[in-house]
Amino acid sequence: MSNTTSNRSQERDQENAAELGAAGSQLSTAPREETLANLPAMGVIGWIRWFWRQLTSMRVALILLFLLSLGAIPGSLIPQNSVDELKVQTFKDAHTVVTPIYEKLQFFDVYSSVWFSAIYILLFVSLIGCIVPRTATFVGQLRSRPPGAPGRLTRLPAYTTWRTEAEPEKVHEAALAMVRKRRYRAHLAGDAVAAEKGYLREAGNLMFHVALIVMLVAFAWGQLFKYEGAKLVVEGDGFSNTITQYDNFKSGSLYDDDSLTPFSFTLDDFVGTYERKGPQIGTPRTYEARVTFSDGAYGKPQKKVIKVNEPLVVDGTKVYLNAHGYAPVISVKDGRGKEIFKSAVPLLPLDNNVTSSGAIKVLDGYRDKNGKTEQLGFQAFFVPTFAGKGKGTMWSQFPAADFPVLALNGYHGFIGVDSGIAQNVYQLDTSKMKEFKDADGKQLKQRLLAGETMKLPDGAGSITFEGLQEWASFQISKQPASGWALTGAVAAIAGLAGSLFIQRRRVWIRAVRGADGVTVVEMAGLGRSESAKLPEELADLAVTLNAEAPTAPGTDSDVAEASSVEPAEGAGK
Repeated sequence: MSNTTSNRSQERDQENAAELGAAGSQLSTAPREETLANLPAMGVIGWIRWFWRQLTSMRVALILLFLLSLGAIPGSLIPQNSVDELKVQTFKDAHTVVTPIYEKLQFFDVYSSVWFSAIYILLFVSLIGCIVPRTATFVGQLRSRPPGAPGRLTRLPAYTTWRTEAEPEKVHEAALAMVRKRRYRAHLAGDAVAAEKGYLREAGNLMFHVALIVMLVAFAWGQLFKYEGAKLVVEGDGFSNTITQYDNFKSGSLYDDDSLTPFSFTLDDFVGTYERKGPQIGTPRTYEARVTFSDGAYGKPQKKVIKVNEPLVVDGTKVYLNAHGYAPVISVKDGRGKEIFKSAVPLLPLDNNVTSSGAIKVLDGYRDKNGKTEQLGFQAFFVPTFAGKGKGTMWSQFPAADFPVLALNGYHGFIGVDSGIAQNVYQLDTSKMKEFKDADGKQLKQRLLAGETMKLPDGAGSITFEGLQEWASFQISKQPASGWALTGAVAAIAGLAGSLFIQRRRVWIRAVRGADGVTVVEMAGLGRSESAKLPEELADLAVTLNAEAPTAPGTDSDVAEASSVEPAEGAGK
């Protein structure tokens, strides 16, 4: 039974193909899939062709796109060396079991890993291999005329007919004028007008794929040639765009040091105001850095206000405002009363109310009362708004500097910055240092208001909280080809919308003289896919044409409504 059904299906396919001819040819640029009978012998050439066919198929392209998205998940969940090596090391220390596995799978360098690069390159090749032949096919379709009408228009999905006293030539002329007015490509082919519309569907499809390639190229170019870094700047200090000025710096593998954009800026003032009551208390209302910048080595100084979403842009390099904090101005005197250190020391925020901590390091120039050379270190804890003695712990109650208090405890000895081992500037290594003791033999600790001084024991000197400045942290980055990536994204959306909402369709209008001398008008339509709009559009065309070629007396007074009939097998392809 199944063999009989299969044979009938094949016979019906052959019959329909013979009847529709070129009219039923594909309305898309998708390549026809080869049957097994048409494949070459599976030698070396055969296997290469088979592999290329598979790689450039839409199915494989979608699979590769899915794998690319899937491969990006570890890069989002696991710390990356290209972003923050410190976080990577912290993760490794906390997850000793999975770390060796992640290292073998290159999960700490996902976007530069072998497997991610392989997916990326295969997707790139797949898209190009898919687009090139489809583009050639589409250009050929644009240069060709719509195919002539099939022998039996009744086999098409949408069909209508009526009889008229108008001459066939007049009907053809009216039909040509009508469809061309509606932006169809049309011509007279034999006894029928052939018209086609909706080429933008395939144009949108191709534009979507080209846009994906543009996005892939832009992403790769940006990763290879980008650079980004961070810099903390205290009010009154400046920054010059050279590598030595950065607190940390990352760049692409093909980045050249000479490609840094020459510019500089000075942080004149940081302005921050905050909501003081209600459920959003402490929320920033004004959060901006006011700077003076110069474009180039000899550029004219210009004023600029940098906000969170409004960076300073200099020749493609963007300076973003990242964070804000406080820098207590500290003065240190040695045992002989000589001032050996005075500077604003930035402290790092711990919470939204800018409770901050850090370290004050006096590396040179200190001598105790006996003339012995040492280094001093102070652990600092700062709150911009202290609740008051006996009114709570040493945590800030508000982000603005309403009641600033600085808590210090001191050490003397060897800090270790000269040992060649890198140290965090905001942390104090006390392994080779001794605590200062108070009169009771306990660790020397003291809370200071602005202007107050903490005396070091045994005539070792003093440290004074002179005042308060603010700092701002900036991210300086340049992402080449970001404009191309945006253009590609917009074009991809536009192309996808066109390929989804525009329908490619063909319409044929045949007018021939019947045996009784009355002209018989037939209209039929064929779309790339089944759509309820095709019969509606054909009915509208039929009503318009009927006004030029009215129904002959003695026949139905109205135009037969365009209706869907059982289409020939494969007619909608």
